[in-house]
Amino acid sequence: MSSFSSLNNALTALQYNRVVMDVAGGNIANVGTEGYARRRVNGEAVGAPAAPALWSRSVSTGDGVKVGSIDRMVDPLLDIRARREHGNQSYLDIRQSVLERVESGIGEPGDSGVAAAIADFRSAWHDLANNPGSDAARSAVLGKASTLADALQIQARNITSESGDQRIRVVADVTEVNTVAKDLASTNRSIAIANLNGTDAGILLDKRDQLAMRLSELTGATATLRSDGGFDVAVNGVPLVTGANAGTFEIASGITPTGASDGLPIVYQITDTSGTTTVPGGMVGEIGGVTDLLTTTLPAYSAGLDAVAKQLADEINTQHQAGFDIAGNPGVAFFSYNPANPASSIAVALTSTSQIAASGVAGGGLDASNATALAGATGVEDAYQRLVNGFGSEVASSTRLATNQQVLTSQVDGSREQLAGVNLDEETVSMLAAQHAYEAASRLMTTLDSVLDTLINRTGLTH
Repeated sequence: MSSFSSLNNALTALQYNRVVMDVAGGNIANVGTEGYARRRVNGEAVGAPAAPALWSRSVSTGDGVKVGSIDRMVDPLLDIRARREHGNQSYLDIRQSVLERVESGIGEPGDSGVAAAIADFRSAWHDLANNPGSDAARSAVLGKASTLADALQIQARNITSESGDQRIRVVADVTEVNTVAKDLASTNRSIAIANLNGTDAGILLDKRDQLAMRLSELTGATATLRSDGGFDVAVNGVPLVTGANAGTFEIASGITPTGASDGLPIVYQITDTSGTTTVPGGMVGEIGGVTDLLTTTLPAYSAGLDAVAKQLADEINTQHQAGFDIAGNPGVAFFSYNPANPASSIAVALTSTSQIAASGVAGGGLDASNATALAGATGVEDAYQRLVNGFGSEVASSTRLATNQQVLTSQVDGSREQLAGVNLDEETVSMLAAQHAYEAASRLMTTLDSVLDTLINRTGLTH
């Protein structure tokens, strides 16, 4: 059969180059497919038989080419790095977006913020001190006081609403984590079956990588490659997916299924066939970022705002109760609030302008010394300024960290794209090279057919 080895060379070349063109066409077709890693065909030369024949000797000089493998152009180390950087990026991005939204709601500096309301309130007391007998000036004091209380309540309400929204986000993210984990376990099972059957698992591996990346973005999870081609995934060291089995990621405390707060610290746990394990704190990813906001950042600002509201009410109430109203009666509390949540509940306690204790002496008539003292109560302004400046610094820091992290993430993504991304020019060159090789193999087979026709059908003929 050695005399016919050229036919086998031509045949294998036709088969091999057809596969190359098919793979190049598949790459081009998936140029815009998210998560698709381009394929490359590795060819292997077919040599002479490895085992010698008993009564003959092979004289073949090569028996063509075969497809050695069709590889996905990926780097496992780059994939690990990408999942880590995307987890950190999600953590910082969610913090940045929420803090910037809260900062916009604070509205400082601005004409409608708490600082402006405090300044207007002090100015109204100055106007009353200059004209203690004016009912309009007294009405202005109550009006500015009500505006100030509303500004504090609005800020407190914004923080409460944002916290509620983020708790609902956590509930949704936890649901997504469990869905993705189940999909990954199912994909792991399919990959193992495909490898046992010897079928191409490329599409399944693409899906596996996408699912693992999403789990990293949500929880900062780490993935470990299994011998059967699947991924084992753990969240802060606690297994979530092991082969074809997926555990359940749960909120142990802190957030109810409806997204409300139960007053306890936010804790997560994973339940699988071996039992329930608490996930250690310090998660990254989207859930880690939201948890940090709900546990530390938003409560800290809310507590600071409560302290400002309490200080304002206590300072004004103390000074107001030291004076006398227009009828000569001792002053009463100017503001009221609930000690459990001062900023959300602060309100003007007076019901009429006659209750304003502008006078510093009983029966003082047009005395306005207490109004002057109230206008000079500036301690709350400094406290509020420190609160806002501290929050602004945290927002700026969060933005800076997210921007710096984006540089790292983009760098890793760029390296992965260079390796796994489809380049149309490169695929076109590959396809054209395979086309020309296919045409050459076809011409070789045509030539061999002509030679064999002459050898078989015309040998021995005479004219």
